[in-house]
Amino acid sequence: MKPRLVFINGALKDTVYPLAEGEVSLGRAGTNEITLNDATISRRHCQINLTDGQCRLTDLDSTSGTFVNGERVRVHTLAHGDQIGIGSLRCVFLQYDDDPRRFAQSVQIHEREIVSGSTIRLRPEDALYLRPERVMKSLPPIAQMARDLAVLLKLCTTINALRDAEELQRHLLETIFEVIPAERGAILLVGATVDEIVSVFGWARESEARNAVEVSRTIAQQVLQSGMALLSNDVAERAEFAAVASLEATDTRALLCVPLVLGGRVLGAIYLTTRSLAQPFDEEHLHLLTVISGIAAVALENARHIERLAGENEQLRAESGIEHDLIGASPRLHAVCQMIARVAPTDSTVLIRGESGTGKELAARALHRNSPRASRAFIALNCAALTETLLESELFGHERGAFTGALTQKKGKLEVADGGTLFLDEVGEMSPAMQAKLLRVLQEREFERVGGTRSIKVDVRVVAATNKDLQQALTDGSFRTDLFYRLNVVAFDMPPLRERREDIPVLAEHFAQKYAQKFTRKVKGIAPAAVAALRAYDWPGNVRELENAIERAVVLGATDTLLPEDLPDSVLDAAPAEPTDTSRPQYHEAIKQAKRQLILRAFTSANGNYTEAAHLLGVHPNYLHRLIRNLDLKPALKK
Repeated sequence: MKPRLVFINGALKDTVYPLAEGEVSLGRAGTNEITLNDATISRRHCQINLTDGQCRLTDLDSTSGTFVNGERVRVHTLAHGDQIGIGSLRCVFLQYDDDPRRFAQSVQIHEREIVSGSTIRLRPEDALYLRPERVMKSLPPIAQMARDLAVLLKLCTTINALRDAEELQRHLLETIFEVIPAERGAILLVGATVDEIVSVFGWARESEARNAVEVSRTIAQQVLQSGMALLSNDVAERAEFAAVASLEATDTRALLCVPLVLGGRVLGAIYLTTRSLAQPFDEEHLHLLTVISGIAAVALENARHIERLAGENEQLRAESGIEHDLIGASPRLHAVCQMIARVAPTDSTVLIRGESGTGKELAARALHRNSPRASRAFIALNCAALTETLLESELFGHERGAFTGALTQKKGKLEVADGGTLFLDEVGEMSPAMQAKLLRVLQEREFERVGGTRSIKVDVRVVAATNKDLQQALTDGSFRTDLFYRLNVVAFDMPPLRERREDIPVLAEHFAQKYAQKFTRKVKGIAPAAVAALRAYDWPGNVRELENAIERAVVLGATDTLLPEDLPDSVLDAAPAEPTDTSRPQYHEAIKQAKRQLILRAFTSANGNYTEAAHLLGVHPNYLHRLIRNLDLKPALKK
């Protein structure tokens, strides 16, 4: 039987990956042969090299490390039955026909309650070792006390130095087994609420290594919800226990469960069981484990926090590593960069939605530059700029003599983009006939030139963009439903500039320096009043309109600082009112007030009719609507 990996936990549980000769990489990135969708796993985490029947596992400098049978490894030759830890996922390496569960230190959580009336419950604050006045009344033997204190000292000096959560839990249970006669144990960690157990780590003594750790969900939830420790030594006498085959097989006789509490918040629980009647759990074990849990809770929370930070750091490094020309640091733009970082390594078709001028082509180029196709061509085609006939010729190419003027054979954009990326801008403007032809390309990855009879195969990634509401276009029948679903595999929106106003000063400064260099003009910066005007404007034309406004300001400006009067009137109309200064009239505020009065008088004369008011003012009605919006006159006109 071929060597293989069998996952034994998480979303991939029971998934089998056969291993062929050569290298197989594992990680979070879609470019790996085995993709593992887990935040604790690096983009390229590790690889397995199978040569002449021998498998060698190599860690690729991952953040959280690669483990074999609980030990962190750099390079390791795998043997049949080795358990591999990658982030929070576990898998077993098998060379022969075998049951992977036999090699896993599994944890099974069942629903039946197995605690009798002789149960002892203990609040964390009542632990013997935390109450000196009680220690004097019920002091354990000196030797036992010395041993227990030595274990506590050992825990304090070692577990806080461990940063890996799994290694910490293993070390914690091993240490607990030195002083408490447990045969099997588990550490359960909860998520946002105590009802959600998100992590379970099991451990057993060598003699019990092949037995699963049985955990009663009922008992675990009682401890987690009450925050009180619990001890029971008569499990086998419970009728419910006899009905649970898995528990009966392990012959569990006693259990001990203690909550992990930090700052009044329950993080999880330590769960111990034994089948030995000769060495049952006693109240001293309960007190000691309660104190150990208090020490361990801090270390476990720190380890989980470090792992979360490591995962976020890995994600941020991946995002910061992408190449793009998108400028800004707003949350909306950051979300776009996150999406590009995740989608770029794949070959999925992408649909970019957004208003005109938001930078859809820049996003498409970023997808290409950070993809495996980056060394090949990026071809852009605006579907709205060409007639149907010209668009077909541009997209598919044509044969000689296909139509009047076709004097030579011409390759289309699809053929030129073979191996690379084709960007179809304004795809919503395609005619129904062109939509049908594009659908065939997406389905079959082949096409024919205009006037040709030979099918041409292409390997091209399609990125489309639109400023139309394609959902509405589906409703009115102007866009094909089947094409929409072919294009809408992965979709995201480019935010309009008015929704990321914090990026406006950064963009304006960038464009100011760009055009100052182009026109050989010295520009030191932009005046605060001009920046305020830029931020106040809604920018219906988005980044493209902002770029044009700054270019105009650089060309017309008379000083080395861009001033409000260098900006277009439409921007100034929306600017906030300047502070009143009786000694020096404010020019722009006076102009704005004059415009407001002219418009209000025109509306009064036209009895509120927009078209008539525009006629009286000598402006187009659309321009009048924009003036009213920029000058915030709607409330005044409604009176």
